[in-house]
Amino acid sequence: MLGSLLEGERYKVWWSRTGESGLAEAVQIRPDVIILDLDLPDGDGLGVLTAVREWSATPVLILSARAGTVDKVRALDAGANDYVVKPFSPEELAARLRVLQRLELPTGDGPLLVSGALKIDMATHEVTVKDRSLQLTATEEAILYILARHAGKLVPRGHLLRSVWGSDADIRIHDLHVHIANLRRKLEGHGASDLIRGEGGAAYSLAFTADHE
Repeated sequence: MLGSLLEGERYKVWWSRTGESGLAEAVQIRPDVIILDLDLPDGDGLGVLTAVREWSATPVLILSARAGTVDKVRALDAGANDYVVKPFSPEELAARLRVLQRLELPTGDGPLLVSGALKIDMATHEVTVKDRSLQLTATEEAILYILARHAGKLVPRGHLLRSVWGSDADIRIHDLHVHIANLRRKLEGHGASDLIRGEGGAAYSLAFTADHE
């Protein structure tokens, strides 16, 4: 029903049944707006919201049957931009989506300077090394953004897996290692080596200017 409503408003809609599949799809598609339920088959939607906020400032509208003030406050504090309680008016939902699309994305996160060579602007999705553009896949970009948010600190492997794929299943560990290797190769190809450091594959960090020569 919601898909038909939004398509009638000329939106292109991607729909996922679980938080895990929705998060993985959001990484690849980079939607203009995310509508998120809190009661998902595989867990609480707040976990998905927290994961999204690790790598994206995309507007998120919570659409939930939970009408309590505590739930609303928790969602807004976790990074939601709006909260609509079911049942809802289709006209109101459409209006709220239009408002979210007019939001100016925050620019306070970027550019982030690391090692004096790497520049990451999380608002414009631009990554440069020594003023040369670095071409990344959507997944590589998400991983790099998470590491940049925690630059200088070790980020546990499980946190990266859950933030990008919504799961820390063993099958995703190999995928993470491949993407990390690709990131390192691309950075080194632009003359920036040893920026991404690892602790036996259990955690990774992005070097600070102060601790990188």
